[in-house]
Formats: sequence, C-alpha cells, structure tokens
Amino acid sequence: MIQVDEKEQIRRAFFIEGKTIRHIAQERHHSRDTVKEALADPAPAEYSLREPRNCPMMGPYQETIDRWLLDDQKRPRKQRHTAHRIYERLRDEHQFQGAESTVRRFVRLRKEALQIGRPDVFIPLEFGPGQDGQVDFGEAQVIVAGEQLVAQYLVIVLGYSTLPFVMAFPHQRQEAFFEGQVAALEFFGGVPRRLWYDNLTQAVQRILEGHNRKEQQAFVSLRSRYLFESRFCTPGQGHEKGLVENQVGYVRRNFMVPIPEADTWAELNAQLLARCEGLKAHRRRGEQQTIGERWLEEKPFLLPLPATPFECCVYAPAQANQESLVPFDGNAYSVPAIYGHRKVMVKGFVHRVVISLQNDAIAEHPRCYGKGQEILDPLHYLDLLHQRPTAFEHAKAIRRWRRTWPPVYEQYLAQLRLRLEEPKAVRRFVQILKLHEDFPAEEIALALRRALEVGCFHPDGVRTLLLVQHDPSPAQGPLDLSERPALAEVRVLPPDLGQYNQLLVQEA
Repeated sequence: MIQVDEKEQIRRAFFIEGKTIRHIAQERHHSRDTVKEALADPAPAEYSLREPRNCPMMGPYQETIDRWLLDDQKRPRKQRHTAHRIYERLRDEHQFQGAESTVRRFVRLRKEALQIGRPDVFIPLEFGPGQDGQVDFGEAQVIVAGEQLVAQYLVIVLGYSTLPFVMAFPHQRQEAFFEGQVAALEFFGGVPRRLWYDNLTQAVQRILEGHNRKEQQAFVSLRSRYLFESRFCTPGQGHEKGLVENQVGYVRRNFMVPIPEADTWAELNAQLLARCEGLKAHRRRGEQQTIGERWLEEKPFLLPLPATPFECCVYAPAQANQESLVPFDGNAYSVPAIYGHRKVMVKGFVHRVVISLQNDAIAEHPRCYGKGQEILDPLHYLDLLHQRPTAFEHAKAIRRWRRTWPPVYEQYLAQLRLRLEEPKAVRRFVQILKLHEDFPAEEIALALRRALEVGCFHPDGVRTLLLVQHDPSPAQGPLDLSERPALAEVRVLPPDLGQYNQLLVQEA
C-alpha cells in the first residue's frame, strides 16, 4: 500500500511530466496496477484488516473472559470488570504470564464481538401540541438571605413548544415536587395529557414488572385533580426524557451562572420565572417560530386547569401537648392555648406549616428545617397570661418577643407599673398586646407613643387611638338643611344646666 505523497509523485510524473505508466512503474518500483490505481484515485488508500489477528496467547482464556463480561451486564455499572481487573484475575487465578497490554487489546476485541459497551443510538422524537411534558430535578448553588445553599430546582418542559418552567426549593421532598408542578401548570395555562418522570420516590412507591408502577397515594391525588397520565422511564434510561435532561443542564449553565442571589426563596423563584418568560422570545435551532409562538399554538390543546388548585403539602396527624406545642418533622409549633391536648392535623408546605382542627386552620408558622426547635407565636399564650400574670416575665414566647419589639413597649409597660399594682398592670398590657390580632405592629407602636403623650393608660383608649390612625374621620361641619326647610324652623330649647346643682346640694 502506497502513501498519499507517493500517489502525488506518480500522478505528477504522468500528468505533468508526460511519463508512461511502464516508465513510472520501473522508476518507482511499483507494479503497473498500483500506478494505475494511483492515477485513478488521488485519495489515500483505506487500510482494512481482512481477517482478525490471531491472539494465540489469549485463546485459552477467551471463554473465561467472555463469561465475566456477560455476567457484568447483570451487575451495577460501577461494579463491573475493567480490563485492568481482568488482567489481575487472569494473573492471580489462572497463572497468566502475558503482558497487561495484551489483555487490554483482547478485552476490547471481545467487547466489540459481544456488542458490549457500544454507544447508545437514539431515535429523534417529535411531540404533538398539548400531548407530552417532561419533569426532572436539577441541583445548583444559590445564595438566599446571604447564605450559600444547594438548591434543588424542578424543571418541567412542554414537548411541542419546549417552553420550560423552573422553580427552586431547599429540598426535593414531596411537597416541593407537588408545588413545582402545580406552579408550572399555572404558568403553562393548562395541563399536557402525559407527564414523563424518573422513578423518583415522591411519585413511585414500588417498581413493578415492565413499565408498571405502584404509585404514592398523594401523587395519585395530584394526578386525579389534573387528569394527566403519568409515564415513568425505564430504570437507568434517563434519555427517554432527554428533552428535560438537556433543559436541566441549560438551566444550570445559564440561569445559575453567576450564582443567583435573593433575600427569599420567593424572590429567587421570581427571578427564575422571569428567565423562563424571556425564553419565549428565543427560537430553537431549525425552527421558524419562537418558543412563545409555538406555546400559543400548543395552549388550546392543553387540558383545562381545575377550579381549585391541588394543596401542595404533606399531612401528619398530631396532638398538642400541655404547653400547646404540636410536633412535626422534628420540631414543635405552637397553637392557641385553648387547643392544648387536642388532636390536630398538620399540613407541611415547603415554606410554612398550617395546623388545623376539624378543617379549620388554628395556627400558621414559617416552616423550620432545623431539629429540636420550638416555633412559638406569643399571641397564642396571651389569654393564658391574662389569667396568670405572674408568669409574664418568664414566659418563653414573651421573652423572645421582647428582644425584637420597639422600646416604646417597655416604656408603656413601665408607666403602667408606676400607676397600677403588678398583676393589674400586666393584665392591661396583655390586653394591649392582643391588639396585634387586629392591627399591624407599626400602628400599635405609633398608638403607644401617642398614648404616652396624652396620658392614656387603658386598652380601650389605645384601641381608640388605633381606630383614629387607621381610619381618621373628618370633623363634622354645620348641618345643611337647605333641602329640608321645614326642619330649619324647628327650635330646640337648650337644657337648664343649673338643675345639676340641685344634685350637688342633695349630696351635701
């Protein structure tokens, strides 16, 4: 086989210098057929091995190596034989004397023959409008309230328009999984007929034979509310929902670089939603329409949203203890003291906890993801403190509250204690604290400052000041009787105030 530069010399000698094929063959020491081939095709010759090379040293071990490689297909990917490990086993268990490079070359040939480890080949897919959507989680660093955290972000993509929705959470728990999907369907303005998932535990309780799954009851409730079909990929075959797999990477590279910063999770998700809105103006490669234009085409084919959205929470029955604390997820949340020892239902949302009694919410708190914490609302204990004012100074909820309330609160309490006995002063102050149930804290602080100025030290007076602040009424002017002239003629004699002096005389 001749090289390409030799072909060039042969062709130059024939076409440029005018030499004959016989002359070139004699001069270059090639056969006439080789010279003719070079003149016919200037491209380099392709080398192909007509028959596989013999590997006599490895022949006795071929059956053993084939068995190991085929058995590996039933084992986890990260616990399969490498060529190095096969060499070690042949050396230690079968007294192999050859080189490791020989084993490596033979293992490669056997994998090709057995069709093991070949790169997957995929079929290009196309989806009809409103038919399919794909769901997956991704992970990225974010900064929330000044703290760098690992966020789990849910990505949902419509198959036809490829419009994505992204929402970030502090975890991948079921309540986050539900909240992200409900928010996505609201964003899309409808529900695709099928949603594709991995076999994530938030939805799948057990993998059965084939494509059958035993699904989580809460997930079935979600699906029943929105009436989509759920489809689950073959385990380990994430490419079956390759559209969302690619979108997860796109979001990480584009939405999360540089690391996004926000004061709250709600603010972070507002940023992500704005980025999704911005993608409506983009055009996919090879498409004439933008993503937003295709979404407008797809929207009429989506199933309608239900009248009431799904409640994205986990449910946990519990019982309040003697301190009106309800356990949930390793922490304790307060309820009003009148519900102590009562059985309640806890609803755990991603960012809040709602406690209900017979379907009526009796308490709501921000959700805590620490452990062993007590989340107390001081308003829950005010009725009990009114009955037991001596506990005021040591009540845990009040002590925590006092660290944050304005100085005017302490000033007002001090003035009450100067004028009244301790229990009565505390009771009056507790009544003023109960005004937080009806008025914002800023308005109460303003009313207390005004009360100190005018010398008002009664809860009813403070409430009156609050009402005036909240809705000041204009001063009453003269009564206009121009349209009722008859009333204008009515005269009312002023009362004789001197009659009250008689009462003073009788009292004396």
